[in-house]
Amino acid sequence: MTSHHPTSLRSGFVATLRDVLRDKGALMIFVAAPLFYAFFYPWFFGPEVVTRIPVAVVDQDHSALSRSIHRLALANPRIEVKAVGADERAAQAAMSRGEIDGYLVLPDDLKAHVARGMPAMVTVVSNGAYPLISKAVQYGFSEAVGAASAGVEIRQREAKGQSPRQAGESRTPVDFRAMALFNPTEGYSSFIVPAVALFIMHQTLLMGVGMLVATWVERGAAYASPMAWIGRWLAFLLPGLVSGLFYFGWVFWLYGYPRANNVAGSLVFLVLYVSAIVTLGSLVGLWCRDRERVLQVLLFSTLPMVFLAGFSWPPEALPLPLQYLRWLIPTTSGVQAALRLNQMGAPLQSVMPYLGCLLALTVVAGSFVLKFGGKPQGD
Repeated sequence: MTSHHPTSLRSGFVATLRDVLRDKGALMIFVAAPLFYAFFYPWFFGPEVVTRIPVAVVDQDHSALSRSIHRLALANPRIEVKAVGADERAAQAAMSRGEIDGYLVLPDDLKAHVARGMPAMVTVVSNGAYPLISKAVQYGFSEAVGAASAGVEIRQREAKGQSPRQAGESRTPVDFRAMALFNPTEGYSSFIVPAVALFIMHQTLLMGVGMLVATWVERGAAYASPMAWIGRWLAFLLPGLVSGLFYFGWVFWLYGYPRANNVAGSLVFLVLYVSAIVTLGSLVGLWCRDRERVLQVLLFSTLPMVFLAGFSWPPEALPLPLQYLRWLIPTTSGVQAALRLNQMGAPLQSVMPYLGCLLALTVVAGSFVLKFGGKPQGD
């Protein structure tokens, strides 16, 4: 580990690269951690959408209509009907045991109400403890019931003398078409994994840089000239840029995530994003002054950073003070800019506020590093 004070850009760059390669802990964070998470994390979200949720149908009507709804539920890819019966208590018990995640209740007066032209009600019960599963159950059953209801309505119109085409058109005079841009499958992983990749880059780089700088402080080697600090930052930029290109290029291609819709803009963003993390990590290392304390501080702050970054919870729903505080974290601007550039293909000027925030963080954190790291460190 370097013990002298570099004075030039070249000496700072070379010494830092040497320290990165010699420090097994930092090397593992810079290299092994991004590689591990690149394969481990997307693995869980391979199917993109939740399908084949185990459910039951409680058929108390035993009519042609209820059997039609049952058949349509069997054909729906969101759900998988595991049991059919007339006892709702048995379905509740099965859900309590974890055998199913929801059930549909078809009341005994379903066909009678429909035949009289009266409103009929069916009930979907789902496990609300898991919102993603609960929504899949509700959507699956609603699609089955909706298709059966449409068939009943069309037959009623045909009975009044309309042709099949007229019956279909009169039932839906206005067609509705929904288009999900930039994530056509509406897959969960296409939304969450790119954001988490940015956060993984943020935490691994912040931790590795902070650990090395804190080690320099411990050894009395943190002092350096401004040009040497720039050399150090350039050296730290290398693993960050390689990690970013690895994720945004090969990993996103491997898993089929939207990527590279604005290549030039994404590269500009990546340089600014990594620069903000590197200078902030240097400041954290100088402030903590101890390698283990860097790990403690960053591990303690990881979960709050996840919420503040704006991808696990809508930032508009945060308390007002946190809506301002979150901009001190590079991931906040990083997620918003990367989403627009890499997935939406937005022009560079549309993300200038986010890039400006990253540049401001780089300048402010870098200025503090030059102030406190430009003189010998005392105990």
